[in-house]
Amino acid sequence: MVIATRDRWTSLHATLLRLEQVGGDPRVVVVDNASADGTPARVRQHHPGVVVIELGANRGGYARTIGARASAEPLIAFCDDDSWWQPGSLTAASELFDRHPRLGLLAARVLVGKAGRPDPVSDAMALAPLGTPPDMPGPAVLGFVACGAIVRRAAFLAAGGFDARLGIGGEEEVLALDLAADGWGLAYVEHIVAHHHPSPARHHGTRRRVQTRNALWAAWLRRRPQAALERTMQTLTAAVRDPDARSGIVDALRGVRWVLSERRPLPADVEAAARVLEGRARAASAEAARAVAVVTASRG
Repeated sequence: MVIATRDRWTSLHATLLRLEQVGGDPRVVVVDNASADGTPARVRQHHPGVVVIELGANRGGYARTIGARASAEPLIAFCDDDSWWQPGSLTAASELFDRHPRLGLLAARVLVGKAGRPDPVSDAMALAPLGTPPDMPGPAVLGFVACGAIVRRAAFLAAGGFDARLGIGGEEEVLALDLAADGWGLAYVEHIVAHHHPSPARHHGTRRRVQTRNALWAAWLRRRPQAALERTMQTLTAAVRDPDARSGIVDALRGVRWVLSERRPLPADVEAAARVLEGRARAASAEAARAVAVVTASRG
């Protein structure tokens, strides 16, 4: 198990205590993104069985890749410092990987906050718009929430892991596409559960900026020309009234040279699956907009 953290000792400590109850004797690697609150020393003091890797700078989501490289385990479960796995889930997931050799990534059901409401991403995956392949333990997916993902280490590293340039915020998309392009299956499995209590310390403006940049980079790096153009226009339209998102556009443009040097368009079958998901998302957005219009008209 790999946890990336930065300046969140209190929530990390609570997470590590909970992980002691999950079963399966998980070996935990904490990768510290240059914390200023003494996190590495505190982990060693209070959780001596945990491996700690100290980074000299904040590497964002790439810290997970560093942790996976340092682990000898064939499967890697990811956690955030404010998330944990439900007892029994890791053992059950390991059995699924054994039974499904093409399974490269398992996306768990993520329950958010004390109320335990399903993450909207989990709800969308449960609808199975891509169907359920016969050699997969659940519906096929082309994305995931990092704190609710378990990967086959060899597949993860062969695909490059989380890219160092993407930071935290939508960093999962390129990795999911690359795993699928390499022929691995990604599946949502509802009975494998992760809990996520998002930290109130998050800076939402910074997150939107990074997410906007990464959405554009993902489109330019992997999508075929027509899809890349459509995704770009959708992202630009959504960013018009959001100054943080507009800053993300500027950041994306600064990376164009790198994007062009790393561009690798998806195979036709993976591109087609991505188009199906985008079509479903557009239809859902249109339906939501119609519902709002009806309610507004009725109140008027």
